[in-house]
Amino acid sequence: MTVAQTAYSASEPITTGLTALERFGHVERPDLRYTPEIAEATAPIFEKVKHFIPAIEWAALAPTIHAINKLKKERNAVILAHNYMTPDIYHGVADIFGDSLQLAIEATRTDAEVIVQCGVHFMAETSKILSPEKTVLIPDMRAGCSLAESITGADVRALRERNPGVPIITYVNTSAEVKAECDICCTSSNALQVVESFGVDRVFLVPDKYLAANIGKKTNVEVLVWDGACEVHERFTAEELRDYRRIEPDVKIIAHPECPPEVVAEADFAGSTAHMIDWVKTRRPEKVMMVTECSMADNIASETPDVNYIRPCNLCPHMKRITLGKILDSLVEMKEEVVVDPEVADRARTAVERMINLKI
Repeated sequence: MTVAQTAYSASEPITTGLTALERFGHVERPDLRYTPEIAEATAPIFEKVKHFIPAIEWAALAPTIHAINKLKKERNAVILAHNYMTPDIYHGVADIFGDSLQLAIEATRTDAEVIVQCGVHFMAETSKILSPEKTVLIPDMRAGCSLAESITGADVRALRERNPGVPIITYVNTSAEVKAECDICCTSSNALQVVESFGVDRVFLVPDKYLAANIGKKTNVEVLVWDGACEVHERFTAEELRDYRRIEPDVKIIAHPECPPEVVAEADFAGSTAHMIDWVKTRRPEKVMMVTECSMADNIASETPDVNYIRPCNLCPHMKRITLGKILDSLVEMKEEVVVDPEVADRARTAVERMINLKI
């Protein structure tokens, strides 16, 4: 995806004072019995996930998948699934899948009136920022993020006050409030280019201290850090990776840059979730270990059956709050709606636009 070629609407929705359910209307809760008709309709999906979901479990999942896929058409909804969603969601009901910013940008290109964000809360906020005229739902409002929660807008204002003139870059894995206080956004894919785009000696890259440290090793710019981290990626250790290599000496290890620098140093490749997926699909290693949230390996394994995945299984408890049942409830009851204060959204959108306009 080339984000620089993306255009999106910044029009504000008409405020009606009605809830999402009142705006879109009530629907009957579907019958979730497993019938031969549902088995036939969902057979192509099962073919993709049969190595991860046994047939006996599929009989319980298929009716909900079928119901979601039918109801999203009735609601004119699009389902966005992050790469860390479980295979039943990723392969079963998602219309668009990818990393957080990619999902939000792709959603602007659809005619859907409703976005169901299968990810965490800051991702839903970003979707609302880029598609303010659409209704954005998240199946579980409690799906947070340790990294996003490590910094607030007030923290950024204090940083700016203590460090006048130093640009502040925010990773997209932050709240709308934080984006609104920063100069520009970045992703793990383009962080280095954004850091160097200012042409200055020092910048802040918040909130992930490990991403900042890993980028700092690649540039002459002094990258100042904030003490935030992803609770999934910070648990990986270099010793753990060396142990895997002793057991599987021919394994290729690829890591996300949210991991500690000593972990990245042990890897054969480091990159964003999208870059990790591209690396596996292009290189087709015999054995690979993806040092990130472990559902991602399950999701791309069906597309790379010739690759043997060694899975160090660190799960994100927040991502796993999103389930098929909650997605169905979200569409039936039109909940939980994510809203962003328009003034905050405008300023946050500016930070995203600045990144996109760099054409990197």
